[in-house]
Amino acid sequence: MRFDRVIVVDWSAANLPTSPTQRANSVWIGCSDAEGSIEWHHRTRAAAEAQLVTLIQTAVADGLRLLVGFDFAMGYPAGFAKRLTGQAKAPAVWAWLAEAIQDGPDNRNNRFSVAARVNGLFPEGPGPFWSHPTGQHWPGLPYRRSGIDYALLGLAESRAAEVAVPRAKSPWMLFNPGSVGSQSLLGLPMIHRLGRIDGVAVWPFGPYDDAPVVLAEVYPSLLAGEVAILANADGLTADQAQVRLLSRALHTLSARDQLEPLFDAPFEAVEEGWILGAGHAARLSEALTWA
Repeated sequence: MRFDRVIVVDWSAANLPTSPTQRANSVWIGCSDAEGSIEWHHRTRAAAEAQLVTLIQTAVADGLRLLVGFDFAMGYPAGFAKRLTGQAKAPAVWAWLAEAIQDGPDNRNNRFSVAARVNGLFPEGPGPFWSHPTGQHWPGLPYRRSGIDYALLGLAESRAAEVAVPRAKSPWMLFNPGSVGSQSLLGLPMIHRLGRIDGVAVWPFGPYDDAPVVLAEVYPSLLAGEVAILANADGLTADQAQVRLLSRALHTLSARDQLEPLFDAPFEAVEEGWILGAGHAARLSEALTWA
């Protein structure tokens, strides 16, 4: 399980192009390989996806094996894919969202209306998605979690991955600090598109051992302490610091043939997805101390 280059992407659910100077909440792309580390930021998701396509195609053309990590959930709790698409497979959800989500070149998108539409497929009670900006009203999309009976819906509130990494939020939560739900709704259509490029596999949803490019879910907050130290010392946004450090840690482990244990995942992961490195935060931290 060795990769020549590792990319980590801090995704954004911004509804407008982010500030050209205040770069928090932009999309950040961090890249580490034997030559060192570099980061780029993008004000829009469209620009970021275009660069990712170029980075993937360049790596394949150069004969380099590439790992790309994205900081949003690549699946939902078991049972949701079947309910939404008729197939108990996360890629079917990606394809459904690729058709439903409208995400313009200026970041304007319809994620809340899509979430409300999905909730409407659950007539037995309020659907699974919740939370939106204060002052907005989306019929069928509750502002608060209270009142949603996940057992009645036949779903869990969180994936097994969030149970293993308790700081990670459920993908049902769409807004407010720490939420990942909006990033997932806006990121999974891209995973659908990237996954159709020749040579690209998405872990852990199919064979990936020999794929030139592997896409995976990551959680940069596994290195929260190190990220805070670097951001404060160098005056970086937390987003830039975390893509730099996580891409560096993963590449270092790969170069020493110590990355494979991070790919261990339970059986639920085939449908729900899994966080690469869950349960291995100490090993990631240690890798950053190696010269």
